[in-house]
Amino acid sequence: MALVGVEELRAAQRRIAGVAVRTPLMPCPWADEGPRRLWLKPENLQPTGAFKIRGAHNRLAALSERERARGVVAQSSGNHAQAVAYAARQLGIKAVIVMPDTSPAVKVENTRSYGAEVVMVSPEEREVVPAELSERHGYVWVPPFDDPYVIAGQGTVGLEIGEDAPDELDTVLVPVSGGGLISGVAAAIKLTTPGVRVIGVEPELAADARASLRAGTRTPWPVADTYRTIADGLRNPCVGVLPFEHLQAYVDDIVTVSEREIRQTVAVLARRGRLVAEPSGAVATAAYLHRADELGGRVFAAVVSGGNVEPELLSELLAA
Repeated sequence: MALVGVEELRAAQRRIAGVAVRTPLMPCPWADEGPRRLWLKPENLQPTGAFKIRGAHNRLAALSERERARGVVAQSSGNHAQAVAYAARQLGIKAVIVMPDTSPAVKVENTRSYGAEVVMVSPEEREVVPAELSERHGYVWVPPFDDPYVIAGQGTVGLEIGEDAPDELDTVLVPVSGGGLISGVAAAIKLTTPGVRVIGVEPELAADARASLRAGTRTPWPVADTYRTIADGLRNPCVGVLPFEHLQAYVDDIVTVSEREIRQTVAVLARRGRLVAEPSGAVATAAYLHRADELGGRVFAAVVSGGNVEPELLSELLAA
C-alpha cells in the first residue's frame, strides 16, 4: 500500500475544516526545565473529546452516495467509536459500532448519544464481529487506523503542529496504539517540517509497536497482556499493516512509560496544564516528563490525544 502524501494530507485538511477543531499549540512554562521546553497539542478539546474525529470524518466524507446509503460499521474501545458515530450523524449515515465490554462506560454512553447502534462484545471478538456485520448487512467497514483516509485525517494534527510550532521545535511526541495517529503525524512532519524528529510513546504493558519497529516486522502481543494497562485506548495488540509501513518510513523511535508515570501525568496535566486527559492521552507528556534521558532534544510538542476519562478514575488519579 502507498504511503500517505502531502496531497492526501491537504485534502483531508480541507475536508474536515469546520468539523474538527484546529486545536492550539500551547506553551507549558510549568514543564520547562533548563533548555528543555514543552508545547502541548490538546486534542482532548475536539467535539468528541479526542483526535479521532479527524480521521473518521475524512473517511466518511469521502464515501460515495451509494456507500453512505449502506451505512457503516466500526470497532473501537471508545474514541474511534464516538468519532464515527458523530461523523455519521453529521452526514446522515447509519452507524453500527462494535465495542469491547471492557470499554469505559463514559465512552459507550457518548457513542450511543450520537445516535449509533452499539454492539458489545468480548475483547477477543472485537476484530471478528464487524466483518460479520459488514457481510450480513452490507455496511461499509471504517477501520480505526488501517486506512489511508483515516491516516490522512489524523495527519492533519501534524500539519497544524508544523504550521504553528516555534522555529526551534526538534521533537514531536505521539501516542501509539494501532498506529493511525502517529502514521499521519509522522508523514506530515517529515514531509512538511524536515529535521524534526517523531517519537512514538506506548505503555510498557502494551509495547507491541516498539517491539515491531525494532524487530522490523509486525509483532503482535496477546490481548491479555495489552489489557493490563490503564491506557484503554492503547490496548490494541498489534500495529496495523499500513501504519507499520509509515512507522518504518517516518518514525525515529518509540519509547515506553510506566503505569505509575501515566497516572502521575494525568494528574499533572489537570493541575498544572488545566487539561483533562485520559490515560491514553497523557502518555506523550509522560515521556517528556519522565524519559528525558532517552529522548534527547530540547523543544518538544506532545499530542494530548484524548480526554474521555471516567469521572471516578479521574477523581482517583487526582487524589493520589
